Amino acid sequence: MIERVSVVGLGKLGACIAACAASRGMEVVGVDSNRRNVGLINDGQAPVVEPGLVEMIAANRVRLRATQDYSDAIMGSDLTLIVVPTPSDQDGRFSLAYVLDAAKSIGAALASKSDYHIVSVTSTVLPGSTQAAIVPTLERASGKKCGDAFGVCYNPEFIALGDVIRGLLKPDFVLIGESDTRCGGALERWYESFCENQPPVHRMNFVNAELTKIAVNTFVTTKITFANMLAAICEELPGGDIDVVTAALGADARIGRRYLTGALGYGGPCFPRDNQALAYIARALGCQAALAESTDRSNRTLLDRHVTRIKAAIAPQMTVGVLGVAYKPDTNVVEESQGLVIAQRLAQDGRQVVVFDPYANDSARRILNHSVQYAASLNECVRRCEALIVANPCREFRSLKAADIARRRRPLIVFDFWRILEEGFRHCEWIDYHAVGYGEADSARKARISSIWSSEK
Repeated sequence: MIERVSVVGLGKLGACIAACAASRGMEVVGVDSNRRNVGLINDGQAPVVEPGLVEMIAANRVRLRATQDYSDAIMGSDLTLIVVPTPSDQDGRFSLAYVLDAAKSIGAALASKSDYHIVSVTSTVLPGSTQAAIVPTLERASGKKCGDAFGVCYNPEFIALGDVIRGLLKPDFVLIGESDTRCGGALERWYESFCENQPPVHRMNFVNAELTKIAVNTFVTTKITFANMLAAICEELPGGDIDVVTAALGADARIGRRYLTGALGYGGPCFPRDNQALAYIARALGCQAALAESTDRSNRTLLDRHVTRIKAAIAPQMTVGVLGVAYKPDTNVVEESQGLVIAQRLAQDGRQVVVFDPYANDSARRILNHSVQYAASLNECVRRCEALIVANPCREFRSLKAADIARRRRPLIVFDFWRILEEGFRHCEWIDYHAVGYGEADSARKARISSIWSSEK
């Protein structure tokens, strides 16, 4: 039974895994080259922003510590999880530099360890990477053979920032690529004590697990893009309503409702790059990945359409507020954020832009610098602007009331990409409300529909 765990990499995922394992009664030691992260964990603080993480670390300090010493961590644990970055290059390939550095240090520590040890790679890698590069690195550094003195698993997580803790403790399923049945079985049993639910466990060889990981995210991006395509069509049909369409579409058991929202495109640190990685590996193998490539193109061009609509509806002299510059709610990550890019493009067009995000203002400031202004609160952002863009469906933004806008006695243009303010806002005389995926019954749309049917006669 695995009760002692080491986690290499105390970033946005690794810190959460370490805290969750400690909360489940396990002895956990984190390893990180960043002295700040190590110090924060040892002080009972969170090194990253994630809802619930501060409280979880504080409540489980007695079972959670951190170090920069690999030997200390490996000797004091039975299972090591590698959770370090695998950055992408311009072709879509993932770099193994950080993973292999970690593997060398883990292998060196294993050389002095007599007990059986499991090394599990959580970082996302390309198909073939574990068998071709990671296992040999561990074997060379340790002087031992995989499957004998130690076992290796590829065990990526499927989580969303802002909801990491729930995603870890209550996953939809567990994916394990294994070097042999001994380590795969031990890791499966470990998940029985780690998870609060009883998720199905899928065990397989390395290459199938590696492909499954990037395939899952690529499929989700395709689903998001399909819903966004439907939303664009709905906008051009008088009476079209994306929420009505996707509610019915998602009721089909073959499809499902999740990710069929129809809003802004996808962003963040995983979806765009995993989509590109699948396309890369397909090309490298002489296969076609037209669907993945088309999804990526559609996602990038979607933003052009939205920015054009915004500029056409908002006078150049108006101050524009952007709510939500993180790529999704409850995180400070702005990587490939649609809201951030909208703010950036409007500022580049000479517009006065003020942004607010309860988590990501500081992250946005490092990219946008002084090109935009930053509001300290939701109310301040709304008060300072004449046009408002709701770029992510943050719970705090849902607290806006049409009555509050009416009381200021000043018109407000609202682009609500997630339709979280529709009730009340659509029929308020002080608000010019625009929502993605709704087709207004105006004369231009009616004329287009008439011309389509006329051409059929």
